[in-house]
Amino acid sequence: MLEEKKPILITGVSGFIGYAVAKNFLLKGYDVIGLDNNNDYYDVNLKKKRLEIICKLAKQHKRDFHFREIQIENKDLLKKIFHEFDPEVVTHLAAQAGVRYSLMNPDAYIQSNLFGFINILEVCKDLSIKNLIYASSSSVYGANTKLPFQENDSVNHPVSLYAATKKSNELMAHAYSNLYKIPTTGLRFFTVYGPWGRPDMAPMIFAKAILNKTPIRVFNEGNMIRDFTFIDDVAEVVVRCALKPAQPNIHFDKSNPEPSSSFAPYKIFNVGNSSPVNLIDFIQMLENAFGIKAVKDFQPMQSGDVVATFSDSTLLENWINFKPSTSFQDGINSFANWYIKFHDSNLN
Repeated sequence: MLEEKKPILITGVSGFIGYAVAKNFLLKGYDVIGLDNNNDYYDVNLKKKRLEIICKLAKQHKRDFHFREIQIENKDLLKKIFHEFDPEVVTHLAAQAGVRYSLMNPDAYIQSNLFGFINILEVCKDLSIKNLIYASSSSVYGANTKLPFQENDSVNHPVSLYAATKKSNELMAHAYSNLYKIPTTGLRFFTVYGPWGRPDMAPMIFAKAILNKTPIRVFNEGNMIRDFTFIDDVAEVVVRCALKPAQPNIHFDKSNPEPSSSFAPYKIFNVGNSSPVNLIDFIQMLENAFGIKAVKDFQPMQSGDVVATFSDSTLLENWINFKPSTSFQDGINSFANWYIKFHDSNLN
């Protein structure tokens, strides 16, 4: 059992998902230790604004929030911070994100997503952490065209280095779950969107282009679908999984192994809305929300991208009694209202 209200450590706390998860934990009465390097992959001001909101919320609810700026590749400093705060649960969301950026700067993905992740695993081993949650990605499904994606489908054909690092994380986690009995849960996120989102993702890119009346690059001539998942749903999933450590599957069949569980305390879950949306319909909903017609620049498929994502989240729903369910219309309205409010700020 996890100790009641012991502080939670979150890496990548200035990021889109990390920020939302920190807020959720604070509202549930937990203290939070947040780590991030606040790199300039996208506007650092946005990350700082998120941190300001977390600090304000912690103060309002009389909870402790401790922030440390750190590269998780720095193992010695990472160990020092872990020993200082002695967390019981680690929610590892720090990573070099983005499929397309991995084509231009592969070294960043190796450093953060592989070296950084092994440091997290090593420190969790040393401190006998009772639960590790980490971010995987729907991109691991790669060239797989069977829909909807299920956790026990093959993920052996990644089409980007980013996807390959995330699949590597799942394998590394399993090794440590087996060797050191660390409960690990990997969450394959499906296109997370909402207020305070990442500027390099489609909702922010398209919203900015529509309001500025500049062309939107629509890849694969618009013939793409995505399983968009609202940020509040994602945060609730992460928190519930963090508070429920993985257990060994006592029915695991080594002669016919399933990828989503193990004889070790190891789990893999899809985190999606299970309601994919066509790219053109997505653009039209943004047009309606902003009352402005988009200028579309149709282009061929981009290297490293996939045509469709569609999550089967049945295993997740059964595990935590919760399923992402915010309708895309409600989510887009929430996002658009936020974006209009901040359109003229320095976040763009």
